[in-house]
Amino acid sequence: MGSKGNQFHAVGKRKTAIARVFLKEGNGEILINGKGPDEYFGRASLSMISKRALVALDLLDKVDVKVNVCGGGVSAQAGAVLHGIARALVVKDVGNKRVLRSEGFLTRDAREVERKKPGRHKARKRPQFSKR
Repeated sequence: MGSKGNQFHAVGKRKTAIARVFLKEGNGEILINGKGPDEYFGRASLSMISKRALVALDLLDKVDVKVNVCGGGVSAQAGAVLHGIARALVVKDVGNKRVLRSEGFLTRDAREVERKKPGRHKARKRPQFSKR
């Protein structure tokens, strides 16, 4: 996380998705891997999730956001973008931290998929018990 001139940088994570966010003053252009949020995610709900931090601070049409996101599925990527944008907004202005923290955008959701164990069907599901 840091800034270079008038551009602010932060990294957001969710499950195995990682989003590198670059934020600068502008007119509200959002690019995720070179595409708009609606085009990239394909679902309006995921696009809305990725913009929630900007909406909470009423900065949707005041900053330009460029995001490089990789790993995970589209839902995890939307969460990673939200986390990264929130962290970049704190780097931009520390006064934003209180609002973003109260909304829960700065908290890293640390839930990961539990690994499969040997002798089990999934992480915890056991084979069917046979009495005879």
